Amino acid sequence: MSTDAKRAPAQKRKDKAPAGDNGADGNAPSELAGTTVEQRRELLRSMLLQRRFEERCAEAYALGKIGGFCHLYIGQEAISTGVMSMIRPDDYVITAYRDHGQALARGISPRSVMAELFGRANGCSGGKGGSMHLFDSATNFLGGHGIVGSHVPIAAGVGFAIKYRRGNQLCICFFGEAAVNIGAFHEALNLASLWDLPVIFIVENNRYGMGTSISRSTANEDMLIRAKGYRMEGETVDGQDVFAVRECMARAVERARKEKRPTLIEMKTYRFMGHSMSDAVSGTYRTKDELEENMKRDPILVLHNKMYESGELTEGEMHKIDDEAKAIAQDAWDFADASPEPPLEKLYTDVYTDTSS
Repeated sequence: MSTDAKRAPAQKRKDKAPAGDNGADGNAPSELAGTTVEQRRELLRSMLLQRRFEERCAEAYALGKIGGFCHLYIGQEAISTGVMSMIRPDDYVITAYRDHGQALARGISPRSVMAELFGRANGCSGGKGGSMHLFDSATNFLGGHGIVGSHVPIAAGVGFAIKYRRGNQLCICFFGEAAVNIGAFHEALNLASLWDLPVIFIVENNRYGMGTSISRSTANEDMLIRAKGYRMEGETVDGQDVFAVRECMARAVERARKEKRPTLIEMKTYRFMGHSMSDAVSGTYRTKDELEENMKRDPILVLHNKMYESGELTEGEMHKIDDEAKAIAQDAWDFADASPEPPLEKLYTDVYTDTSS
């Protein structure tokens, strides 16, 4: 989806404040407080890169360059961007199969991610993981997991390892709202609370588990009651607003580092694409009107408008950032397309590991 046609019309914007950290009255707008202009631009760059990268992914999939399953993150970029901006390089991240945006926001090279999607040897998982199984030890990005909720107990295990080693890191665990109904989720949260593990569990509630709405699959849609059930702090936040995500994360990060306590955060969002590339965008289980209404709160649009109205961003600057994102996405495509496929003998590697000590 392009953001070009959805920007705030110039005639409707507020009077521009001088460029910089402060508004016209000398105080930064409340929703922009706590960040510098350059930090806000970096948040915008991150979201635009994810968007433009995944738009190229959709093209590549249609051309047969990406095989297997491909789940796009378009519409949810404020979550990945806001979360990653609040954690340290030595923290750990683990996620489900809708992982491209999170991988890019974490700092994995766009070239490496695209090469993995193309199934090439230069991919971050050697071309053998594909869309759902991105992995990068250099950034402590532990996947990309294709089985719904299977990674939630692994996150608890990472938290236990941090505690066992007396570390000060934390583990971020992303999953969709459908995962909160499976047994592994409850087992993991129970142990995380019982053992005081520094794990932040993030529910990306985009309202649909494949084609099933949450109202048809979940008896109690109150996510936070699950946190209370395990003596855990919980919050619900607007996942389309990167600043709301950051503010919520600040509290959870402090809790994890200082109190060694877990947190459950429900981030309400909406995917603008289908569940996967084989799924219709609308017309089956959701209407076109519903989709268009939710696209009015495009996270890129929300941030763009706040910066534009506070005088921190001109349309020319926006186009420049956007063009840079498109160029990076094109470079990633070119790199992936020119990369070699893994040799046949690689089929037999990375299957077992030597566990002897």
